[in-house]
Amino acid sequence: QVQLVESGGALVQPGGSLRLSCATSGFILDYYVIGWFRQAPGKEREGVSCISSSEGSTYYADSVKGRFTISRDNAKNTVYLQMNSLKPEDTAVYYCAADYGLGCPRSSYDYWGQGTQVTVSS
Repeated sequence: QVQLVESGGALVQPGGSLRLSCATSGFILDYYVIGWFRQAPGKEREGVSCISSSEGSTYYADSVKGRFTISRDNAKNTVYLQMNSLKPEDTAVYYCAADYGLGCPRSSYDYWGQGTQVTVSS
């Protein structure tokens, strides 16, 4: 049974940092691309970042470039999203997703987590 479970979301002040985790099970993480997405109230889902399954190449949306860092620890079956210099506009539910294959970004993902809330507010 494939599962992706996000954690680490919280209320944080502007300028603060959070690290989100995506714990995976039911598949071999080494062979999957992992993406992070977010959806704010009233807005469409946005692709934030992804990391390839092979050499670990990464992609970032312009809105988070230089502030967010994605990484993966295949031995722990976990992918992380380090978020620094957080802004109120980063407030959203953050989801991780997995897709079998090599490179990213990708147009679709096979599996999705349930999401974790990130709120940036003073």
